Amino acid sequence: MGTVFSLDVRGGEPGAVRAALEAAVAGLRRVDEVFSTYRDDSQVSRLARGELTVAECDPEVAEVLALAAEAERVSDGWFSPRYRGRLDPTGIVKGWATERAARTLAAAGATGVSVNGGGDVQLLGAPGAGRPWRVGVSDPLRPGGLAAVVSAAGADELAVATSGTAERGDHIVDPRTGRSAVTDLVAVTVVAPRLTWADCWATAAFAMGSREGLRWLESLPDAEGLLITAGDEVRCTGGLADRLG
Repeated sequence: MGTVFSLDVRGGEPGAVRAALEAAVAGLRRVDEVFSTYRDDSQVSRLARGELTVAECDPEVAEVLALAAEAERVSDGWFSPRYRGRLDPTGIVKGWATERAARTLAAAGATGVSVNGGGDVQLLGAPGAGRPWRVGVSDPLRPGGLAAVVSAAGADELAVATSGTAERGDHIVDPRTGRSAVTDLVAVTVVAPRLTWADCWATAAFAMGSREGLRWLESLPDAEGLLITAGDEVRCTGGLADRLG
């Protein structure tokens, strides 16, 4: 998927957790084989060229496309599983795959799981000793600095996802025009229980711009947002303060 994954696993029976860890890593590699738009032989590339039908692909393809369609519906089209007119579910695949890896480990008995996929994080359980997971949010305007620290205190599951231009430049497309999204934002971070949705919502809100993006995030249940503009203005949803610490 063109990025680095890290997995932090606490508790559980060592043998079972080790086997689950191997399964989770193998699953991430398989996701890259199936969904990569950079591989001509991936199922998604072949599907986009009309060489396969969805029914002929692995079941995960239909699952991801259904989730992407739901994200498109909820965002009123601001999230799209297409890139410049071509099938490309990249915007949902990484979050979905990261969350799935975390749940594989938790199902094996791990009591605390943190899976980081390129800076987007799915947290389950707790690291132990009464401490919550904490995730730093990079400051897009001050390399090496933090814009905020998100705490998972009191939550059995929490995800943190960021979309912006600091790391990858102008890679988010306005689905209405097919061109790079031109907004006043440099980064949007979304905090929600599931990374599958947090990742999608961050992308959609970024494409909307700060005013519409903030309004829309406020309307979503179980989601909070931190939006940073190119003018160094920080805008937050009303409940975000409860997640900082």
